[in-house]
Amino acid sequence: MNFDIVTFILGIAIGSVVFGAICFVLGRVLLKKTGEKAIGDAKTEAANIINNAMAEAETKRKETLIEAKDEIHKLRSDADKEIRERRSEVQRSERRLVQKEEHLDKKVELMEKKEEILQNKLKQADSKMAEIESIKKSQFEMLERVSGFTKEQAKDYLLTALDEELTHEKAVKILDYEQRLKDESDKLAHEIVGRAIQRCAADHATEATVSVVSLPNDEMKGRIIGREGRNIRTIETMTGCDLIIDDTPEAITLSCFDPVRREKARVALEKLITDGRIHPARIEDVVEKASREVDRTIKQEGEKAALDAGVNGIHPELIKLMGKLKYRTSYGQNVLQHSLEVSYISGLLATELGLGENEIKLAKRAGFLHDVGKALDHEFEGTHIALGVEYCKRYKESQAVIHAIEAHHGDVEARTVVACLVQAADAISAARPGARRENIQNYIQRLEKLESIANSFNGVENSFAIQAGREVRIMVKPEVINDEGMAIVARDIVKQIEAECEYPGQIKVNVIRESRATDYAK
Repeated sequence: MNFDIVTFILGIAIGSVVFGAICFVLGRVLLKKTGEKAIGDAKTEAANIINNAMAEAETKRKETLIEAKDEIHKLRSDADKEIRERRSEVQRSERRLVQKEEHLDKKVELMEKKEEILQNKLKQADSKMAEIESIKKSQFEMLERVSGFTKEQAKDYLLTALDEELTHEKAVKILDYEQRLKDESDKLAHEIVGRAIQRCAADHATEATVSVVSLPNDEMKGRIIGREGRNIRTIETMTGCDLIIDDTPEAITLSCFDPVRREKARVALEKLITDGRIHPARIEDVVEKASREVDRTIKQEGEKAALDAGVNGIHPELIKLMGKLKYRTSYGQNVLQHSLEVSYISGLLATELGLGENEIKLAKRAGFLHDVGKALDHEFEGTHIALGVEYCKRYKESQAVIHAIEAHHGDVEARTVVACLVQAADAISAARPGARRENIQNYIQRLEKLESIANSFNGVENSFAIQAGREVRIMVKPEVINDEGMAIVARDIVKQIEAECEYPGQIKVNVIRESRATDYAK
């Protein structure tokens, strides 16, 4: 029973395998036939597509050939037309060129005729010029015989006469111009300066480079000197001043080139004398206190001076420098008072001239600060002008004020009205009677310089500086300088004096020419 089941199952399996193999073979055969049929159909369709494409390409080729032929025909027609137009244009240009050539030929022929005529005229002109030269030469010879002068002598004579005539005319013009200028400017200047000065009055006091300290008795001299001179050495070292103790009763003299140091030494010495305790430690303490006190005084004096001058907004350092000028003198004139006076006069002159409010303020400010450098020239190298300009630039003063400071002694040309006013005010303040004292040697040198300048001119016989150098009288030789030449000589001497001399105010130059006729009765 079991054997039959196995045999049955095995038969079924073998049958299934055989059936599957038959199905596989049949499927392969069927698939092959289907593929061959599809390949045939594709080949047929490809052949149809190729045939259609070839037919279409042939049609396109024929159409393109027809279009190309039409385009070529059109281009050929256009080219023929353009060639015909260019040929006609070339023909017209050739005709114009021919006409121009004919015209030029006519012009050349005409120019040749004109040149021939011109050559003939030039020959005639040359012959006439030769004739004129011969006539001119004969005329010159005749003139030389008649006048007795050669050509060069006649030229020199005419130039000399012309030079004399021009000199005369120039002198007359100068005299006329100067007279009119003096008549107009002197009156106006006198009025302006007179009104300005009469509104400003200042006292003048002469100061020296020494200070005298009074003592209660002569015994104080010994205490100031101290044991083996230790007190006086300490005072001189701390203050930088020399103490002169001599036979003058109840007085000690302080000597120093720096007036601020001298003032500090004077205050310290008076405090020591009042206190009575005089020894090196006490001296150092008192000198320090005196320095602070004088510094406060300097600041207060600077602020007071700025307030009196009516200027504000000045840097505190410049205020201190202005305060130092209280102890500085120039030719015996107190520089701070001089600065205030210049500020007043500058403002008054600006007012009299009718300037605006800003110019008046600038004039006062520049006049107030014009000598600020004199507070520094004891400590630094350079002129008081250079130092003043440097410090005013450092403390941001305006360019107008700086320029006025720079130009107030004429070191640079004054380019503004304010600078000119400060120059004038400075000269007015310094030239007032009694304002300054001059060294006798400098005074004599100035007089000699004025006379030497006058004597250096040709035709000057003698010269005399009079009225303390305010006037120069010049005697000229009448046979060398005529009346017209006197004005020229005076003007040239004035220019040289202005260029070479420094002086306050103005100097009058008088030129005197005297002619004398002398005979003797026998």
